[in-house]
Amino acid sequence: MSARPATAYYRAIDDGRYDDLHDLLAPAFVHDRPDRTLDGRDSFVGFMRDERPRTRTSHAIDGVYTDEDGGEIAVRGRLLDGDGERLFGFVDVHTVEDGAIARIETYTD
Repeated sequence: MSARPATAYYRAIDDGRYDDLHDLLAPAFVHDRPDRTLDGRDSFVGFMRDERPRTRTSHAIDGVYTDEDGGEIAVRGRLLDGDGERLFGFVDVHTVEDGAIARIETYTD
């Protein structure tokens, strides 16, 4: 399986391309994070565009791993602030169904 949906996800967020982000996600998308769960593609995109606490961030990807079945992509990386300083490390497990990201489970340090 290609890691493309996951890597495109981070590029869309970092570049503020919310239409592209919307197109990468399944309609019933769920993001489980340590601080909250966001249900639904439109709700998630709206949060990323209008409500997240920090918008000047970028994702530094350190590793991308796919399972043999092609249904999961794990991404290990760091969230950086606008000055390039590390905010925290993360592992995101993306569940991909029919080419769209259906779920992301985020683990942080």
